[in-house]
Amino acid sequence: MKNLYLIAYLDLKESIRAKWFLVYSLVFGGLIALFFIAGVTESQVMGFSGLSRLLLMYIQITIVILPIFILITTVRSISGDRDNHILEYMLSFPISLKQYYWGKVIGRFITVYIPVLFAMIIAIVYGSIKGSPIPWNIFFLYTGLLFSLSSAFLGIAFFISSIVKSSEVALGIAFFIWIFLLAFIDIALISLMMQQRLDEQLIIFIAMINPMELFRVAAISLFDPELTVMGPVAFYILDSMSRALFLFLSIIYPLALGIFFATIGFIIFKKKDLV
Repeated sequence: MKNLYLIAYLDLKESIRAKWFLVYSLVFGGLIALFFIAGVTESQVMGFSGLSRLLLMYIQITIVILPIFILITTVRSISGDRDNHILEYMLSFPISLKQYYWGKVIGRFITVYIPVLFAMIIAIVYGSIKGSPIPWNIFFLYTGLLFSLSSAFLGIAFFISSIVKSSEVALGIAFFIWIFLLAFIDIALISLMMQQRLDEQLIIFIAMINPMELFRVAAISLFDPELTVMGPVAFYILDSMSRALFLFLSIIYPLALGIFFATIGFIIFKKKDLV
């Protein structure tokens, strides 16, 4: 276990020194600061005000930015070490493949999740100073949703990094996956599919297996339990299951998806030529 934590620490330390981590942190922290400067918490739109409206806007940003940031910064985690011959050097020490792989996973997860969580904590602290009511239930549920979404794309990224040898190919695959999933997050696209008289169960299935779409619907349901702003697909979802069950599924499914892809990536990693 000591070697596992050591690899995680080294990856975390290396990531913090990298320029992408600074940009990553500034994007999310800067967005929260920008929202406060713009007076978002002091205005009201469609019934949302204070920290609730700020977190609602934060959702719309993270659903697009967070997955691509995780993918492009993580797919080079193993393939980059292979390209730079760091992997061969690291494995010359008494470190097993399992310790190296899962240590990288743990270290990188801390790197990508902490800035997002820290930005939300800043929002809560600032809101409490300003005297705004704190939506604790929304905060904790949204924290869980961010945790599961980060896990899903981290697992996908490590899977990609394990099956390719070139960092450039890994980046290309990551970008394609992000674009593909983003295309199916558009409710208008799914509504168009409904107009083509496709089976409603198929439409719901397509929406539910996309972790980005699942995150989006679940996050908005925290503010709008009836999902009145999301159109007919939302009504099908609410008719299929209770809101509590849907929120539970929205956290468990992406988390399980990330663990599944990370595990498959490890199986492939330990069976491939390492250099």
